[in-house]
Amino acid sequence: MDQPFFEYLLRLGDTSLVLSQRLSEWCGHGPALEEDLALTNTALDLLGQARMWLTLAGEVEGAGRDEDALAYLRHAHEFRNATLVERPNGHYGDTLARQFFFDAWHYFLLQRLAQSSDERVAAIAAKSLKEVTYHVRRSSDLVVRLGDGTPESHARMQEAVEAAWRYTGELFIDDAVDRDLAARGIGCELAALREPWLAHVREVMDEATLALPDDAEAHHAALQGGRQGRHTEALSYLLAEMQSLPRAHPGAVW
Repeated sequence: MDQPFFEYLLRLGDTSLVLSQRLSEWCGHGPALEEDLALTNTALDLLGQARMWLTLAGEVEGAGRDEDALAYLRHAHEFRNATLVERPNGHYGDTLARQFFFDAWHYFLLQRLAQSSDERVAAIAAKSLKEVTYHVRRSSDLVVRLGDGTPESHARMQEAVEAAWRYTGELFIDDAVDRDLAARGIGCELAALREPWLAHVREVMDEATLALPDDAEAHHAALQGGRQGRHTEALSYLLAEMQSLPRAHPGAVW
């Protein structure tokens, strides 16, 4: 088995899967009907992407585990998602700040992966990029609308940005897995994504009249190491709900 490749695919699949689960918690609870539907559609997009990455991960592993086994039958320490996406939803501004930072990063990552030397990775990235292009446009627009809205919406968005910002540094830290896949042309170095990501974030923050926190405050989650399997307790609670049915009825089919 190509262990680094397997790990890399888990990181991609788990990050999309966990954020999809978080967004699905808003279903029926959105601040407006349009937003309720938009969040649910974004969750479905991310779930579809997670399925493709985890299916490929199962093929690379070669141990007979499919997307369902990887999603539902692993424990929290076996997940490789970024810490940012496992954070609880909070209020709508918190969810939106998390989504905006993630969407911008996701967009630039998929742009690079669409040029992967592995045809399977390139195909998944190219398909996902079409959806994520809409995601980043939507979340950017909403950050502007709330940041440059009423005094209350501005204050709440500023607090949300500062809270989510602490978890963004991890998205750009390369380890041995990232460097190995980048050297083979399959993946890319995450550090290279930071400059275009930051340029977009600054542009949106300026238009939203929001202050971007100091760069030194962006590395809180780097100490956590979600992409290496070290998570907050929030992930365990999320997985307990997400995995309850298949664990209670192992092997059940519709």
